[in-house]
Amino acid sequence: MATEDNEDAGRRYHHGDLPAALIRTSFELLADNGLADFSVAKVARRLGISTAAPYRHYSDRDHLLAAVAAAAARQLAAAVRAAAEGAGPDPADRFGAAGAAYVRFAVSHGAGFDVIYAAGPRGLGDAALAAAGRELMDLLTTLAEDTGVRPKEDALRLVGDLVALAHGYATLYRDGFFPRARYSLDDIAAHAARAGRELAAGR
Repeated sequence: MATEDNEDAGRRYHHGDLPAALIRTSFELLADNGLADFSVAKVARRLGISTAAPYRHYSDRDHLLAAVAAAAARQLAAAVRAAAEGAGPDPADRFGAAGAAYVRFAVSHGAGFDVIYAAGPRGLGDAALAAAGRELMDLLTTLAEDTGVRPKEDALRLVGDLVALAHGYATLYRDGFFPRARYSLDDIAAHAARAGRELAAGR
């Protein structure tokens, strides 16, 4: 029977950093099989540890998923920030780049991306997940506000439109609506960036 300290487990994660290994392996499992098929036991088996070991750090499935969702939100915020900074000084270009970064992140993480919006983790009131969500939302709202003088409500609406647009592009690409023989991820990200710029311009 596997234990947290066995040789196989030692090859999969650095001793003493099991929470990080659980989050990383959860991403892998979610990307492969989706949220519906996710379980703490399957994460433990893939990592090569006992099924009891994860519960030393996370009390149940939803608490582990909350940690994964928080990590995903932080990574998405970092990707959006980097894309906006790389897009130059024009606010509309920066806003469009945020949409492209969203598409790239959602596609590259596959079904694992969906954990950000899962109801179970969000219903826990997890502080880390709430903080990560605020960081992402504040970043997107600032990028929206920078595109022109507008009330806060309009900036929030613009963020909602961008997220819906980018999420739609990513989902359609993942589901095969855009044939891979004709469209690359770069193409879809460019579509999202252009649409984001048009949103910022009010078109």
